[in-house]
Amino acid sequence: MNIEIFEMAITEGIASGLIAELDAELRQRYPGQPIHGVDAGEFQAAGGYFVVARASAEYAGCGAFRPVNASTVEIKRMFVRRTFRRRGTARIILQALEAEAKRRGYTRSILETAIRLPEALSLYRAAGYSDIDPFGSYVGSERSVCLGKEL
Repeated sequence: MNIEIFEMAITEGIASGLIAELDAELRQRYPGQPIHGVDAGEFQAAGGYFVVARASAEYAGCGAFRPVNASTVEIKRMFVRRTFRRRGTARIILQALEAEAKRRGYTRSILETAIRLPEALSLYRAAGYSDIDPFGSYVGSERSVCLGKEL
């Protein structure tokens, strides 16, 4: 399967649809719990970078980062549609995000994922991420796992 990565505005319909699918899945896994998404306007103003993955004519998933400070980005909104999982799609999205962050001069990547997302934890750990102290709104969250990596 050939996966292509494209930058896209987070406000575009395809992006919004993929994010809605991600949010629905998170609501299913964590009923009644907050979803740590992004505000599209704030994301764009902060210099956020959003990509979609496409396989043939279908959109397979998405991912993003936003700057935290001059050296660090936070990976956000990683999602792969069920029919494209276990095919390396998430790894390709993550590698594209890390490559763009490095190209822009960032040297560290951090992220938050959830304890009920073992597939995400496996992906990030296999990509070299290790546990870090909780940051931002994740401090005190019982469901959050925060990870970081030098780029």
